[in-house]
Amino acid sequence: MKDLTVSIVAFNDEEDVLNAVSSIEEHTPSLIAKTIYIVDNSDRTNTLDSSLKKFDDVVYIKQAENTGFGAGHNKVLDIIDSKYHAIVNPDIILKEDAFTPLLNYMENSEAGMAAPKILDEKGEMIKAYRLDPTPFDMFIRMFLKGMFKKRKARHTMQDMDYSKPFKVPFVQGSFLLIRTDLFKQLHGFDERFFLYMEDADLCRRVNSVSTLMYCPDASVIHKWGQGSHKSLKLFRMHVSSMIKYFRKWK
Repeated sequence: MKDLTVSIVAFNDEEDVLNAVSSIEEHTPSLIAKTIYIVDNSDRTNTLDSSLKKFDDVVYIKQAENTGFGAGHNKVLDIIDSKYHAIVNPDIILKEDAFTPLLNYMENSEAGMAAPKILDEKGEMIKAYRLDPTPFDMFIRMFLKGMFKKRKARHTMQDMDYSKPFKVPFVQGSFLLIRTDLFKQLHGFDERFFLYMEDADLCRRVNSVSTLMYCPDASVIHKWGQGSHKSLKLFRMHVSSMIKYFRKWK
């Protein structure tokens, strides 16, 4: 059994994927036995397969079509053999060893899933830790950005002490470490969510049977694109996923 498996879903972001994998390889101690799975949903030709061959612990999986973010990560559900599994975005960069403190935390707690300190490229905390979404909170986030500041601060848990671990209802899914047996028990992501809200749904299901914790001893860099704020197509996809989420959780 591996200590750790990692899955990264690629979609026309070859450079980001290579940078993410290189940073994981550089900053993760060899004492951690790991396998990194790259699930390629890309609809454009790339050289990922050949470029990743230099890493002997990377497995490349080419999808025949773009199955979506959650389904892409689920592609490895039946093949991973590890104690812990990391769900990682391609736009994540490690500047230090993030996995050792996360694995140590998990080994010494009963948490089912943990998230590190997620920073932007300037080293500032991203507001990635949130209460469970509500229709009103999602509405003001997407349409009323300059209003309801106290409500938004509450929703993004700005009153918490980020120097200490705490339970989180929902962490934006750019970097999550979950017990592999729990990931399998939950059947991974709900594939009804093609893109967006699948992370909120997974966090909610984890917290229904275990605990999702914030771990301040580990940190990663997230080059957060916020695509749905810039693309009408992605915005519509985000709204569609929100409707599915709220229907599911009533």
